Amino acid sequence: MRILFAGTPEPAVPSLRALSASGHEIAAVLTRPDAPVGRRRTLTPSPVKAAARELGLPVLEAARLRGEILAEIEALRVDAAAVVAYGALAGPRALSAARLGWFNLHFSLLPDYRGAAPVQRALIDGRTVSGLTVFRLDEGMDTGDIVAQRQLPLPPLPAGDVLADYARQGAPLLVEALDAVAAGTTRYAPQPSAGTPAPKIEPAEARLDFSRPAARLAALARGTSPAPGPWALLDGQRTKVRGVAELPDAPGGPDLEPGELIDVDGTVCAGTGAGILTLESIQPFGKPMMSAQAFLRGRPGARFDAVPADVPEDRTAHE
Repeated sequence: MRILFAGTPEPAVPSLRALSASGHEIAAVLTRPDAPVGRRRTLTPSPVKAAARELGLPVLEAARLRGEILAEIEALRVDAAAVVAYGALAGPRALSAARLGWFNLHFSLLPDYRGAAPVQRALIDGRTVSGLTVFRLDEGMDTGDIVAQRQLPLPPLPAGDVLADYARQGAPLLVEALDAVAAGTTRYAPQPSAGTPAPKIEPAEARLDFSRPAARLAALARGTSPAPGPWALLDGQRTKVRGVAELPDAPGGPDLEPGELIDVDGTVCAGTGAGILTLESIQPFGKPMMSAQAFLRGRPGARFDAVPADVPEDRTAHE
């Protein structure tokens, strides 16, 4: 088939490479425009654009599927479009521009976790099983007919690591699904109307309130790592943390108040509402990330605020 590939971030790259190596023809790659990155806000091409250039594929750029880009897509006269985390909804005109439809690889078992952050939300919810879905796009949010699914374990790892693994395993599933579409052997399974939403995670949601149980905080940290990144309040200021994990129950473990920090044989522990967390790194406001041990040596007796407080959006720790 002649295919338009639409995607933007790194998790879309394995699928682009797999389709490029398949028997399908990629007519063009659609991605979002170059975006400012880093402290200097340098305009940087998306990972998909960089991969498309490497593969010698023509690139189209659009932040929204409106206006002139629709005419460009229509002129391609593609049989199908393959979508992996492109970042914009397709309306009726865009959907009709591909003869057989637009097919999306989604990182959950739909109808669970419809939206931009399926892996992240599943980790935050403490799920241990999730998976992959290829479905045909309609005008809803991840509501189209299912073409293929694969159940996968959801390990207790940072969301970035899980997403990278799901992206690798999802690439051949997308190719197989498009092979079936080309052969006319696809069976389309309608989704139930009810489903679990998985909207983009806002920075405020990544706050660790140490009055909550350690297990819940560890799950929240996994689901928000690396972005937007877990953080806590220290003297009312946002302080980023990394390497957050629940300390298994053990006889003789530390007895800490929520937010209290101590070094136990080289491991920095934090008290919570129930249980203990361990922390690998801490980034105080306005300073670089450092090991939790180094932080505690410079701030003996420091403790995180256990009671939520209002913090302006611009008071985040520096990257």
